[in-house]
Amino acid sequence: MALEFSPSNLPLKLFINNQYVDPANPAVFSVHDPTDNSLVSDKVPLAAEADVEAAVAAAETAFPAWKATTAAERRALLQKLGALIEKHAVALQELSRITLGAPYESIGKHETVLCAQAFEYYAGWIDKFAGEAYPQENGFMRITRHEPLGVTAGIVPWNGPLGIIGLKAAPALATGNCFILKPSEKTPFAALALGSLIKAAGFPPGVFQVLSGDGTTGALLAKHMRIRKVSFTGSIATGKRIQKMAAESNLKRVTLELGGKSPAVIFADANLDNAVAWCVNAITMNSGQACFAASRVYVQDTIIEEFTKRYKSALEERAQAIGDPAKQGTLMGPLVDETQFNRVQGFLDRGTQSHSLLTGGQRVGDKGWFVQPTVFTDVGPDSELYKEEIFGPVAILNSFKAESEVIQKANATEYGLMAGVFTQDINRALRVAGEFESGMVGVNCISLNFLTVPFGGSKQSGLGRECGRAAMEAFTETKTVMINLTY
Repeated sequence: MALEFSPSNLPLKLFINNQYVDPANPAVFSVHDPTDNSLVSDKVPLAAEADVEAAVAAAETAFPAWKATTAAERRALLQKLGALIEKHAVALQELSRITLGAPYESIGKHETVLCAQAFEYYAGWIDKFAGEAYPQENGFMRITRHEPLGVTAGIVPWNGPLGIIGLKAAPALATGNCFILKPSEKTPFAALALGSLIKAAGFPPGVFQVLSGDGTTGALLAKHMRIRKVSFTGSIATGKRIQKMAAESNLKRVTLELGGKSPAVIFADANLDNAVAWCVNAITMNSGQACFAASRVYVQDTIIEEFTKRYKSALEERAQAIGDPAKQGTLMGPLVDETQFNRVQGFLDRGTQSHSLLTGGQRVGDKGWFVQPTVFTDVGPDSELYKEEIFGPVAILNSFKAESEVIQKANATEYGLMAGVFTQDINRALRVAGEFESGMVGVNCISLNFLTVPFGGSKQSGLGRECGRAAMEAFTETKTVMINLTY
């Protein structure tokens, strides 16, 4: 089959109960192309209360049979959906690119492959997600089993509109839950287009549905009394509101993958070419719009001069690859929209007034939302550049003398998503990794993830974990069964 949607034929209906339907109320919203701010569509459907109710009712109807579906049948459906996503990767990414502006070569291809692989990976888990059995004691045998929660929901951010769908929907469906997807209002089209592939893969009506909308739609999901789990990726502020709504409604389970201010620590014995490459890629991927971007770089004082020279040169070379994300060779596209551009530009304007600018700091061109990779040096811990997530290609570069000093500096934020240590001393690497207040640590690498291991942060970077077995556990309830063998 060919994907029925394209930039010239946008999906402009909700996907409920295996059908594309108009919203119950004629509410719509607009999206724009970040390369030139031109209008892409002003007819994107905004799901309101009646639409959420319809999706929840369809999911409740579908849940008993879906829960009872055999492992082989469910595995085949997830594998087929993964294969369809992979087959239509370019078309899906075009639907994402027109409002996100992410180049296919550096971001789009990886993101679409991640989505497809997530369905294939979790399909393989379905008949291997076992409980536990405990030794017989005092005449009792005890076992545990993992049971689906029921109707679940995922709220996906604009910076990973396809990849993060896989990280949320695949483990939810693999464990027997029904799933309602709410994409970001900034990047709705790839998610809405999935409806045709969901149906083509053979999923029963009501099992996997897609509701476009804004924060009001997300709030309806978070506070719904019959939705049992919501998985959210986005800002700390919104995550806190979702947790509050979840608690005040039916105490639904939540997974929150929030922001980051990731430190990269480079010791004097590090391979500088490797460290520079990772730090450059980590702050320019997706134009810096990544939760685990290495936005704080700490370099030991004895090599700071050489590192700074190489880091500056590499970033300025990367800046030459800023441009139209539809063109081959483009590595950095625009920021997602005017709101995000103004936020990042505000940090740049204030930063240049009070800090030393190593490179960048300027808008690129006179249309669209393009920004140079930017680095400020010698930034103190009280600066907003040090403490706040900017979500753009903006980093700080500071020096340090001793290991104990840099650990304190690395941990001096409310974020704890990822950190990286660069050294050829394995003892130091493991020691520092253990001291980082972070959910994930890279040794001689940073700002990456794998489907097979948990992804998530500490402190205000979130609650719970995605990826690996941890995601399966997050979408299930553990039930303990105690068997009396002596009656």
